[in-house]
Amino acid sequence: MILIKAYYLLTKPGIVYSNALTAAAGFFLAEKGVFAFWLFLPMLFGIAFVIASACVFNNYIDQDIDGKMKRTQKRALVNKSIPEFHAIVFASVLGFIGFFLLLCFTNVITTFVAFIGFFFYVIVYGISKRKTIHGTVIGSISGAVPPVVGYCAVTNNFDLAAFLLFLILVIWQMPHFYAIAIFRSEDYAAAQIPVLPVKKGILYTKIQMLVYVSLFIIAADTLTFFHYTGYVYLIVMTILGVGWLILALQSFKAANDEKWARKFFFFSLLIIVVFSFLLIGNSLFP
Repeated sequence: MILIKAYYLLTKPGIVYSNALTAAAGFFLAEKGVFAFWLFLPMLFGIAFVIASACVFNNYIDQDIDGKMKRTQKRALVNKSIPEFHAIVFASVLGFIGFFLLLCFTNVITTFVAFIGFFFYVIVYGISKRKTIHGTVIGSISGAVPPVVGYCAVTNNFDLAAFLLFLILVIWQMPHFYAIAIFRSEDYAAAQIPVLPVKKGILYTKIQMLVYVSLFIIAADTLTFFHYTGYVYLIVMTILGVGWLILALQSFKAANDEKWARKFFFFSLLIIVVFSFLLIGNSLFP
């Protein structure tokens, strides 16, 4: 049982579940009230398996730096509770199942988009995050793929809505991950990962976060401006966006940067959850 849990944690389930939610949101945005259960399940499980595979491969690649950070020192590949070869086989099987489901039950465009996300997370992000402060931007590409996968599974087309979903998720991730980088800056410094707060300072990072939050408000609202969502979505997302902006502004007077960053991080999670459910609700109750 303990070994099963170790393999389960190797997939980074928090990442899998959160990305599955945004994939469902993209799917429902495209469905427009007509729910194709036969398409939804293989899309959802397909992208979940692909993400899980990418996370296991990421764990394998990051063993050296995980051993230097307090929050990751107990991971299975670091403490050798799971052999490296077993992890590679596990990741490969997960990836095969995921891409098989997407290719057989959705379409080529959806499968290709999922592969782009997989490739960027495992290879491009895996390398860049060790070498440049722009690793966060590169990593955001893979994180923005799931809602596009959900959308393209229905439409078999990468159109304006798919691009806007991608853009919104890219922009949302930047301040979200910068917040993590602030309250875990000691870990990143110990592992010599050049995240923005470590290389450019916390003040510079806060300014960047403020810019991205401002852009997020505009990007999120474009879904209504282009008539993909209704006014309930517009009102709720604008209110949440302004609240996030106020929280970003409060950072410049924060007495404790770590405490503020954690608060900002959890608020960003609230935003993406509400965003996803608003898209689902917009489809079910147009």
